[in-house]
Amino acid sequence: MKIEKLKSQDTNITSFDELAMRRCFELAELGAGNISPNPKVGAVISHKGKIIGEGFHQKYGEGHAEVNAIQSVTPQDLSKLKEATIYVSLEPCFHFGKTPPCVDLILKHQIPSVVIAMQDPTSKVGGQSIEKLRASGVKVQVGVLEAEARQLIRRFTQLHIHERPYIILKWAQSADGFIGKPNEQVWLSNPISKRLVHQWRAEEGAILVGTNTAIVDNPQLTTRLYFGKSPLRLVIDKNHKIPRGHRLFSDGLPTIYFTRTTRTDFVAGIEQVLVKDWNELLPQIITSLKNKKKHSLIVEGGAQLLQSFINRGLWDEARVFKTKKVVEQGIQAPQISYSIKNSWAIGQDQLDILRANKTL
Repeated sequence: MKIEKLKSQDTNITSFDELAMRRCFELAELGAGNISPNPKVGAVISHKGKIIGEGFHQKYGEGHAEVNAIQSVTPQDLSKLKEATIYVSLEPCFHFGKTPPCVDLILKHQIPSVVIAMQDPTSKVGGQSIEKLRASGVKVQVGVLEAEARQLIRRFTQLHIHERPYIILKWAQSADGFIGKPNEQVWLSNPISKRLVHQWRAEEGAILVGTNTAIVDNPQLTTRLYFGKSPLRLVIDKNHKIPRGHRLFSDGLPTIYFTRTTRTDFVAGIEQVLVKDWNELLPQIITSLKNKKKHSLIVEGGAQLLQSFINRGLWDEARVFKTKKVVEQGIQAPQISYSIKNSWAIGQDQLDILRANKTL
């Protein structure tokens, strides 16, 4: 099916439209980490300039944003739905999946006006809900803060349109450009930055480290410093160098182990993936994540692994902590070219968010 972008019937965007849509974005972010492989979506219902309902997609398999927004309307305000406007950050779903189509729910409650940030980019929806609403006499406006809406669902778009997870590279580097020292655990970032990283883990589908990082740091790769579920862990160990007693193999959490030959000393819960051609390791990792419907991957090192993703152009975002510590000699930080950069102060660290020149 060819997906064509539908135009808005009304391009007169008001300040209230933008305010309500930004609230949709805020609500949508609350679902991060719990709704994959679905997109983050928020919804707001207004009546004569007053918000009477709001909601977001909270958990995969449960009610969508529109459902939760309508359910939040108080009994005394239900009659106002026939004169209301519902704002949604993404076109309402058109098909039966885990839940019924949200477009039918809007029509059931006779909501006369719908404002949508962006059309759904997938073939299952792809403008069909917009057309159905308009055919039923509903006033539909599309494209309010569309660029921001696209950023909101970039993981969903990457997985469902470009058929690979959204890939985030993360590292910390010293003031003189080193990521660490050989065979030595070196902490560069501050405790605030470390807690932020645990929040990121809770928001992503999977996390990956290489052999040396697993051996030297003996990481857990969990969200123990933040609430939320831990990501699926992936570790590379071509020649079985990582000791069996390391945390990745002994705490019982789901872990995928990429190796050359089967390892026989593992406890239950470790999924082994045999890699025949190590030149195709990264594509095989991506295929494994696609099969498990993981919409995102955060790569936490080491430098060689990070650089391999960069060299193959397999990245969407890099999160780099630049610290004031000096290492003098060690492992050089990855070299990366980017088109967009935003920076924040995280305690004494500087966090740079780099993005590749790609359109999702």
